[in-house]
Amino acid sequence: MSHNTFGHLFRVTTFGESHGVAIGCVVDGCPPQLALTVEEIQRDLDRRRPGQSRFTTQRQEADQVKILSGVMETASGQVTTGAPIALLIENTDQRSKDYSDIKDKFRPGHADFTYEAKYGLRDYRGGGRSSARETATRVAAGAIARKIVPGVTVRGALVQMGPHRIDREKWDWDEIARNPFFCPDKDKAAFFESYLDGIRKSGSSIGAVIEVVAEGVPAGLGAPIYAKLDGDLAAALMSINAVKGVEIGAGFGAAELSGEDNADEMRSSSSNMGNNGPVFLSNHAGGILGGISTGQPVVARFAVKPTSSILSPRKTVDRNGADTDILTKGRHDPCVGIRAVPVGEAMVACVLADHFLRHRGQVGPR
Repeated sequence: MSHNTFGHLFRVTTFGESHGVAIGCVVDGCPPQLALTVEEIQRDLDRRRPGQSRFTTQRQEADQVKILSGVMETASGQVTTGAPIALLIENTDQRSKDYSDIKDKFRPGHADFTYEAKYGLRDYRGGGRSSARETATRVAAGAIARKIVPGVTVRGALVQMGPHRIDREKWDWDEIARNPFFCPDKDKAAFFESYLDGIRKSGSSIGAVIEVVAEGVPAGLGAPIYAKLDGDLAAALMSINAVKGVEIGAGFGAAELSGEDNADEMRSSSSNMGNNGPVFLSNHAGGILGGISTGQPVVARFAVKPTSSILSPRKTVDRNGADTDILTKGRHDPCVGIRAVPVGEAMVACVLADHFLRHRGQVGPR
């Protein structure tokens, strides 16, 4: 199986399966002499970790990360060496027997059929590489990526669950840490509790929309045509399990705007404090024009489909092509979009780190 690596100068290769011994990643291209501790990586992993509330899968994984290479202890603390950084996370709570009854059936909405069509076999124990379990390794890599682009803050939030959207007038970044949904709207977070409880108790699932905002991104990252920053962001976010749509800035909403409304007008920074470039009066472009960052916040949203493993019987076929029904047991997220928030942050951080290094390599420090 190829294509397990993403990035150019900042490259991440992930490995491992949902029910294997361990998962992990190798991060190559990280500059030397950056302070890096296991605690910093663990902090991000703990935000994604399963089993922290009744609204996520009850699989109990500590997700304790180990740094195997690429760092060394110095007089000023532990730093990166410039060598590949290998990270390992052991799987400790696999329950493969949960899948024994369906090992010969294709689960609707899962990658069972397509993996078998391509490789002639599949890992029926939780989906193997197609499982959301793999995303823990991306979060670990993202913790390293955050250290590479100076002055950039990457934050994500759940802005929609099912048809229910947050009130953007009530957006509070501090509120995200106070509820289990990564929701910036306190009132909507309270609503999501009862809403998702009903879905969870019925054995069903629901989708969500996640928004990631990167602030402090310098102007100039990205390149024309085939190395566009928004193109790479879209590819990175689409690579996350269960993601079915990505938009940058106004996204699909731009189709409803007039040219006057959509254009982000500019004014000289001379009349405004703290901005070395032009001041944009709006940000429908999501901080990217022509594939190159403008210096505004980079804004991306992605849609996560409902968890495909549900308790309701579904029609399917087995490996012999016979019609049958399937009932998926086990421990599953009623809304997998919740834990996708730190994953989305990590992928945006990785893309920004990669483009920062590529930009510096092409034009040098400026």
